[in-house]
Amino acid sequence: MAVRPREGSVAVCSGCQKPAPGYDHLPERRFEFIPFWGFLVFFLYRMRRVHCRNCGVVVEEVPCGDGKHQLTRAYMLFLARWARKLSWKETAEAFRTSWEKVCDAVEYVVTWGLEHRTLAPIRAIGMDEMQYAKGHKYLTLVYQIDQDLTRLLWVGRERTIESFQSFFTLIGEKLASQIQFVCSDMWQPYLHVVQQKCSQALHILDRFHIVSQMNKALDEVRAAEAREMARAGHEPLLKKTRWCVLKRKDNLTPQQKFRLRDLLRYNLRTVRAYLLKEDFQQFWKYNSPTWAGMFLDFWRGQTMRSRIEPMKKIARMLRAHRPLLLNYFKAKKEFSSGVVEGLNNKAKVTMRKSYGFRTFRILELALYHSLGKLPESELTHEFF
Repeated sequence: MAVRPREGSVAVCSGCQKPAPGYDHLPERRFEFIPFWGFLVFFLYRMRRVHCRNCGVVVEEVPCGDGKHQLTRAYMLFLARWARKLSWKETAEAFRTSWEKVCDAVEYVVTWGLEHRTLAPIRAIGMDEMQYAKGHKYLTLVYQIDQDLTRLLWVGRERTIESFQSFFTLIGEKLASQIQFVCSDMWQPYLHVVQQKCSQALHILDRFHIVSQMNKALDEVRAAEAREMARAGHEPLLKKTRWCVLKRKDNLTPQQKFRLRDLLRYNLRTVRAYLLKEDFQQFWKYNSPTWAGMFLDFWRGQTMRSRIEPMKKIARMLRAHRPLLLNYFKAKKEFSSGVVEGLNNKAKVTMRKSYGFRTFRILELALYHSLGKLPESELTHEFF
């Protein structure tokens, strides 16, 4: 489809967006538009150069295109919206274009969104790491987890103090001082940077990771005791009991419930560790930080007298982070890392949908596009 400028129209400078006199014409250029009824559509247009008083000789600004992109703005936004629902390869096949053009469309939308998004106000944030490639390659993800808005704020390569500090450099000291709640796990670099950059915020430890560490300790006890019983020639009481002791009671199958009932009749270290783990679940039911602290101290005393080293290690870890654990109740249970884990699952789905990404840059674009809730540029006409 050939396009020409309206007769008598004045070209607009692409630098300062002001009208300017014409200078000359460039060779004909092709812009790809949204396909109609399966037919590919292209706009053919000779771009004008203008002699701007402020910017010199530059190419004019056109409403359908942006810079040197071969796709129109409408088509880039169209492809980017479909790329949220399908993989990039499936999007390219559905609209008879290439993966590179879909990537270019997503990059344009993400770049525009990051430049025009509004960060403030941020009341609560949550952070976590996620492995994205073999060889212990991790991402640091920071989310906004306010009651009315959950979105991805920042993606960092590796999980180091330096990479995490880049997030606070991005938002600035003024915005960091307004954050009231921070949710994270017990990884030391997170604790150090939050204390340094966000000391006024109430730091809430991740309940999910605490329960996960306790399950690992219980499984370590069970496996060690099962090996000891096998070496001594005793009856294999702990055989096929792993998920009986690790799963929550509500999630046990009828057969596992009978197996667990029989196991609890014996005086084993595994049974004692299991009862300690189940007793600790009462901790999360308290509403008062004072009563929760009293229960935590009582449970820790019992565990330290149990002579079960993996569980004693958990008790020492909880003692070291006691104030941060009680912050969960000071925040009135409004914030936890459950939201962060849910967003992490969405991030993993984004990666799994395309069977992974080869470079960090492409993965970063995909995550911002799926989870960032970025603003989109307005079009002159809406086609979808």
